[in-house]
Amino acid sequence: MLARVHSAALNGIDARVLEVEVDVGNGLPSFTIVGLPDASVKEARERVRSALKNSGFPFPVGSITVNLAPAEWRKVGAALDLPVAAALLSIGGLKPRDRRKRMFIGELGLSGQVRPVRGALSLALAAKEAGFEELILPAENSSEAAAVEELAVVPVHSISEVVAYLSGAKSIAPGTPALAGQPDSTGGGVDFADVRGQAVARRALEIAAAGGHHALLVGPPGAGKTMLARRLSTILPPLCRSEAIEVTKVWSAAGRLPAGAGLLSTPPFRAPHHGISAPGLVGGGTHPGPGEISFAHRGVLFLDELPEFRRDVLEAIRQPLEERRIALVRVGGACVFPCDFLLVAAMNPCPCGHAGDPTRSCVCDELLKRRYTRKVSGPLLDRVDLHVTVPAVPWRELSHCADPEPSAAIRERVLRVRRQAALRAPGVPAFRNADLPISELERIAALDLPARRLLERAVSRLPLSVRGLHRALRVGRTIADLEGSERVGATHLAEAISYRPRTMTGLVGRLDRFPPAP
Repeated sequence: MLARVHSAALNGIDARVLEVEVDVGNGLPSFTIVGLPDASVKEARERVRSALKNSGFPFPVGSITVNLAPAEWRKVGAALDLPVAAALLSIGGLKPRDRRKRMFIGELGLSGQVRPVRGALSLALAAKEAGFEELILPAENSSEAAAVEELAVVPVHSISEVVAYLSGAKSIAPGTPALAGQPDSTGGGVDFADVRGQAVARRALEIAAAGGHHALLVGPPGAGKTMLARRLSTILPPLCRSEAIEVTKVWSAAGRLPAGAGLLSTPPFRAPHHGISAPGLVGGGTHPGPGEISFAHRGVLFLDELPEFRRDVLEAIRQPLEERRIALVRVGGACVFPCDFLLVAAMNPCPCGHAGDPTRSCVCDELLKRRYTRKVSGPLLDRVDLHVTVPAVPWRELSHCADPEPSAAIRERVLRVRRQAALRAPGVPAFRNADLPISELERIAALDLPARRLLERAVSRLPLSVRGLHRALRVGRTIADLEGSERVGATHLAEAISYRPRTMTGLVGRLDRFPPAP
């Protein structure tokens, strides 16, 4: 006897639909699973057998063969337990009450309990794209999967409940979508109102949030670099629906989504330790999985003590910074993970941290300073839009500073700039000024005459790379949007260029001293 049901399995963070074929023939009792299963799939033999018996359902006697088609790619995980059990029940006489095109996913406990699985959102998206009308899955995954529109999600708790629903003995209300908070919080209750002083750094992070620009904070220990960076996510806009689906897919496929959670609604914040490996940061493994840059997708990746990260780890993020995706190729297959994150890094100006500090003397010699700064490559620094000096705040400024602006007020300006940027690329979700293509820069980042003259002087006098020039123009467009200006003026461009690395631009504010352009 032969029975067929449909399911899906993860491949990276995406899912592929497969057909579960179960054949029960004459012969000695056996249970074989073919179709390139991994160890966790092969163990379904024991889970399915015990789940059916302990739930009071007969288990077929004979030679049982399960084929997972197509057999050309490896199946990983326990989500195929429920479809195998459903096929065996069909052979045993279970007749569904209707002919709806449905899919099954779920892990089985030995008692017949249906347990949650990873990647429910990706599996539901695959079901919808393949034209399925109904998805039967664990109840804990229903809020997540119900975010997929035009797909009936049926939450179940046990194999007995599945049989009762399919036979018509019980009706089950479809799952409803829900929103979850930020999966990895920055600590709760953080706000820019906590930051005293640091007007330049606050301004730079507002620009970074408004335009999606990367930032590097350089200053002595205790100046507030980490405090500023951890509050950046509080001024970012909430995730739109397409962003929420992208982020939730990554977290769900990795098993990081809280049980019963729906779509993630707030930008994630990730701050990995500087001892992290390259696979831990960008992803990898025998079966490729996402790294920290993918967990920070559509959010903030904070690299504190930047020079303390290994050189190979930092160099691994250069290409993802440009392409906003990373392809991992292994013997077992290839996976593509999204990694469109906002990079914020922090470092000291020298090993002791007090170079340029007016209150404390630096004890580092020039050779030691050069070795320290060379730990971060020039090409990586060139990909950072905003290089910001964060000096130590004097006590007088701390004690007499007016009440700082809260995150809510800054977020309103950031939202206004994001809405303005979205009008420049209708149909592209969550478009930012940092996403402006080079072909559109001349039109969208239109410079007035004084700004053009300033740009000519900057290009002729500064070692500004072509990439650095394009990034400065994008930052200038964001600054102009914050000021409500239709064109990018000289003051906007001057501020944008002043944020380039000091080795390229010299001291901040020196652009106005250049001689006039001929």
